[in-house]
Amino acid sequence: MNTPSELKYTKDHEWVRIEGNIATIGITDFAQGELGDIVFVDVDSVDDELSAGDVFGSVEAVKTVSDLFLPLSGTVTEFNSDLEDQPELLNTDPYGKGWIIKLQIADGADQSELLSAEQYQASLG
Repeated sequence: MNTPSELKYTKDHEWVRIEGNIATIGITDFAQGELGDIVFVDVDSVDDELSAGDVFGSVEAVKTVSDLFLPLSGTVTEFNSDLEDQPELLNTDPYGKGWIIKLQIADGADQSELLSAEQYQASLG
């Protein structure tokens, strides 16, 4: 299982790349493997100000639908439009072309709940 050390993770299987006050968010390699073939990504929260833990969208796989949870408070600024025609990017390149949203991190957003790669791997058992 691929778990890049430069990223942060959540217990809900999202990954976070923080650059300044912008967070790029996607689902982990573990999550996409558990979901199976992803057929649709639904994000209707662009321009919404949300709190950490809020649902910002969902991922539909052949056998299930899974909610996506925001790891940090902020405003969703962008959805990866490539996923509209190629939702399988979440399966083939979850940490690259398969990113889902970009988030303008709220001032003072609590990042203490984010896990390191080692902590995330340990949480999987």
